[in-house]
Amino acid sequence: MKTGPDRTGLPGELGILVRLDGGSPLPELTAALDAVCEQAGERGERTVVVLRFTPAPHQPREWPGGVTIQEVKRWERAVRRLERLDHVNIAVVEGTCGGPVLDLLLAADYRIAGPDLRLLLPVNEGHFWPGMTLYRLVQHIGLARARRIVLWDSAIELGDATELGIVDQVSEDLTEAVHTAAVLRGRLSDRETRIRRRLLEEAASAEYEDALGVHLAACDRELRRLSGNAPEPTEAPQ
Repeated sequence: MKTGPDRTGLPGELGILVRLDGGSPLPELTAALDAVCEQAGERGERTVVVLRFTPAPHQPREWPGGVTIQEVKRWERAVRRLERLDHVNIAVVEGTCGGPVLDLLLAADYRIAGPDLRLLLPVNEGHFWPGMTLYRLVQHIGLARARRIVLWDSAIELGDATELGIVDQVSEDLTEAVHTAAVLRGRLSDRETRIRRRLLEEAASAEYEDALGVHLAACDRELRRLSGNAPEPTEAPQ
């Protein structure tokens, strides 16, 4: 597996591309994800992070295998780090995928799939892996549909993935689709995108009055940015 970020193939040095094998051991995947996040964080210009999963002929259904809880914790931190980047991240999947692919699809800003995509759910002896994928599924598609997937389904076919919003675009030419998405999404890839992403996440659970102050603060930042009086950088809403 290529664990180091590979920036070849993206137009105009617009972004970072890393190829991941979903069947690789959890520690290797964690290291690869941390590496690409580190490289993205060092780039001052607008950058798109592209995660491209290479299909494997025999994807294991069991996930994450023989690991420790500390290794699981490091993986969850790496996925959360990806979610909190200032940069837009794009996930690209094709073929039959299992293991961590659903984790990273749900953490991505934009998801491109090949026409042959089939997602094998992470299960062990028939039980869905109880990682943060459960949380992201509920946040993303709602409790009722997430319950059906977790308790009864063994795979997510392309049609269902598209209907549920787990996949945003289906393309037979994934390379061209990535190039186009990187150009379009790269224009929005900065700290302001991170703030919008966090506001969207909080909207799913926050009461109106609790959310109002944070949104007004974001509006004030935007008005000052547009007028050329951008404030000093501060942390995005927590």
